[in-house]
Amino acid sequence: MYDQLKIENQLCFRLYTAARLIMQAYYPYFEPLGITYPQYLVLLVLWENDRQPVNDIARHLHLETNTVTPLLQRMEKQGLVKRTRGKEDTRQRIVSLTAQGKALEEQAKHIPACLLAQLTDKIEDINSLTAVIPALDSLIDGLAKTNNNR
Repeated sequence: MYDQLKIENQLCFRLYTAARLIMQAYYPYFEPLGITYPQYLVLLVLWENDRQPVNDIARHLHLETNTVTPLLQRMEKQGLVKRTRGKEDTRQRIVSLTAQGKALEEQAKHIPACLLAQLTDKIEDINSLTAVIPALDSLIDGLAKTNNNR
């Protein structure tokens, strides 16, 4: 067997596993709010800057609009966001938080600290984890550029 094909030598496996396990760790915090991890990400974007075009939300999340649109449709049915036509370009959809979506920010504000406390209990050096963030950002930017050039 080739060493490069062993699972323990795969960076992508570690990233995939870490992402999956982090989403599982978030689940108990999201369940009472009635949201999923992808919905939380959309809410984070909108809490930071409300009233954004679908394209901008997709760009922030490094997703395609055809992935974000069904997510936004479900969130609209839940009463978290509303989508309206753009004033200058009626083909454009502008997404904004409803009162219910805005209220979730207050309910969710404790989640990052709770998750960090949960991780701190299990990881010896949490600072080494946060030190990885710039490297991950660089990886994400590089992969995004590679995928956009296809």
